[in-house]
Amino acid sequence: MSTTFAPLSNDTFLRACRRQATDYTPLWLMRQAGRYLPEYKATRARAGSFMGLATNVDYATEVTLQPLERFALDAAILFSDILTVPDAMGLGLSFAEGEGPRFAQVVRDEAAVKALAVPDMDKLRYVFDAVTSIRRALGGRVPLIGFSGSPWTLACYMVEGKGSDDYRQVKSLMYSRPDLMHRILEVNADSVAAYLNAQIDAGAQAVMIFDSWGGVLADGAFQQFSLAYTRRVLSQLKRTGVDGTDVPRIVFTKGGGIWLPEMRDLDCEVLGLDWTANLGKARAIVGGEAGGPGKALQGNIDPNVLFAPPERIAEQVRHVLESFGTPHTDTSRPGPTHIFNLGHGISQFTPPEHVAALVEAVHSQSRAMRA
Repeated sequence: MSTTFAPLSNDTFLRACRRQATDYTPLWLMRQAGRYLPEYKATRARAGSFMGLATNVDYATEVTLQPLERFALDAAILFSDILTVPDAMGLGLSFAEGEGPRFAQVVRDEAAVKALAVPDMDKLRYVFDAVTSIRRALGGRVPLIGFSGSPWTLACYMVEGKGSDDYRQVKSLMYSRPDLMHRILEVNADSVAAYLNAQIDAGAQAVMIFDSWGGVLADGAFQQFSLAYTRRVLSQLKRTGVDGTDVPRIVFTKGGGIWLPEMRDLDCEVLGLDWTANLGKARAIVGGEAGGPGKALQGNIDPNVLFAPPERIAEQVRHVLESFGTPHTDTSRPGPTHIFNLGHGISQFTPPEHVAALVEAVHSQSRAMRA
């Protein structure tokens, strides 16, 4: 497989990841390829099931590109699921209509933990083939982001067997048998690192770790059971992509804003924030000064803003841009930068025309702030 891809015509997102000045604030949306788009629903119906969609290279490519046909987004994100890794470990992932993911096997006792191992990445070949296919189909239009769930977030699903409201099983295991929990997390961290590196080799131009459930942990437990293993992943990641350029790394912990001081020295370029965090305060803690080190910030409008009328969406966009503050415009040196996003994934009930209003407001207002 040749690894020559078209040169990028819009690298605004990657420049912002590197804390370089941009002409406007770049924007992409978590879950931008998904159920709020009628064309996605049509493709999913053809695929027959969610996994039928995710495991078919042509379908995964098609749905990844759908939002870019509609909206002037500044990045594409691989269409996949965070649970592909535990599925490859043999836990038997399935999606029942309207029910969410479920595992046939749960990991709750010594024997199950002992049986865990980093999966053969060949079992995830469909993901890497999709990355290469999407990157080709993009033709350099915008960069492609690869991703994985965090070791802790994957462990939540592996121990609970499905999504959870109270995290009772996974926290019971963590508090009563921390040795087993650490073992699960070690295997998960090494699996995630191998998985993301294979995505980078397939053509991903940035990678993101979704620590979707990090925020459910107590202070102290977060640092020990989530952050430590995110670090373990980051320490193993490749720094250079197939075309010889650096690959920015994004870490998003939902509910993680309170731990920004501990995340300041993470070996990554970008920190994602949910809607409960204040971008200006986050910038003061981790954004750094012009000419010095720091983290780019990604986020963080409340996804439910998208149910309000377009003029209200534009007001909330202004609020988010102003909370980040004066954009970095000095092209001679790095400085604090912002990538606009939602504070979590887009709701399936979102009207697509409201997404169009959001994209337009972010681009036009952020340009005006730099004029």
